[in-house]
Amino acid sequence: QVQLVESGGGLVQPGGSLRLSCAASGIIFSRYRMGWYRQAPGKQRELVASTTSGGITKYADSVKGRFTISRDNAKNTVDLQMNSLKPEDTAVYYCNANLGVDYWGKGTLVTVSS
Repeated sequence: QVQLVESGGGLVQPGGSLRLSCAASGIIFSRYRMGWYRQAPGKQRELVASTTSGGITKYADSVKGRFTISRDNAKNTVDLQMNSLKPEDTAVYYCNANLGVDYWGKGTLVTVSS
């Protein structure tokens, strides 16, 4: 059974930082493209950042230079370091694993507000 469990969300002030973590089980983690997506109220889910099995990363333009995705194939985890957070980063953040088929976590809420 595939499980993706996110952690690390919460309330942070504008300009602050948060680190999200996703722990995966039930998959051969190293083979999967791993990604973080987000969905704000009333908006479609969008890709925030992804990392391929070979470690190639991709970022949405809105987060380039502020967010960093990293994976640890030994621990089966993928993290998202978020710096210089803005109110528009407020969303539910989802972990995704893709190898032809998509697997999703349940999401973790990030709220950026003063």
